[in-house]
Amino acid sequence: MSDLRFDACLTEVLRYEGGYVDHPADPGGATNMGITRKTLARWRGISPWWNLPKTAVQALDRSEAAQIYRAGYWDLCRAGEMPAGVDLAVFDYAVNSGPGRAVRTLQHVLGVPIDGIVGPVTLAAASKADAAGTISELCDRRLGFLRLLSTFPVFGRGWTSRVRAVRTAALAAAPTAHHPNPGEMTMDILSGYKTYIVAGFMLLAGLAQMLGVDLPALDSGAAGSLVLEALAILFLRKGLKGAIEKA
Repeated sequence: MSDLRFDACLTEVLRYEGGYVDHPADPGGATNMGITRKTLARWRGISPWWNLPKTAVQALDRSEAAQIYRAGYWDLCRAGEMPAGVDLAVFDYAVNSGPGRAVRTLQHVLGVPIDGIVGPVTLAAASKADAAGTISELCDRRLGFLRLLSTFPVFGRGWTSRVRAVRTAALAAAPTAHHPNPGEMTMDILSGYKTYIVAGFMLLAGLAQMLGVDLPALDSGAAGSLVLEALAILFLRKGLKGAIEKA
């Protein structure tokens, strides 16, 4: 599933990154499919990075770009271990503004320690949180950060459109949380307590017979059995519940 999600998310990312550009206002310089000259040089082990000609960036193919995205962004953020939708929101944020910032923002949204590293605590919180809520708040905070950048007047319109589109695609992929209606909640409550209700009636019936109250529908000689059976049901349910909670 992780490979399928990576391919789907990468397709979304490349939809906004486009091909080769070398915009003078872009601090990344020569870029192809979102991969900067500096990033490509580091990937290929070329130092200093300016020894890599711009023509190499221009000739970058999708296969190598995918390897860079997977190793430097997707795997680094452990997006493949996150709920569908959240993976895309984090991945695209990491590509656009850096993995460290994307992860720290996610951790802020999830309310876990902010260290910029995705570990068991962050992953557990992401899996338990409402995916749609996480995506929306993450995108809101991402856009808030972008608006503070000095280059926002130049690239702001495109960034805003990108975040909006990523939010839409991420929410479409996110699992839908089930919110039971009042009728379902009532049935659940009754189902959870019906054993106690039945046992309670049995206990009261048994005690009533012991006190001499005539209950025609019941055998007068079954009072002791009713009390014992009621207590057995109560203790058995309590024992099973405890065992399940400890499992």
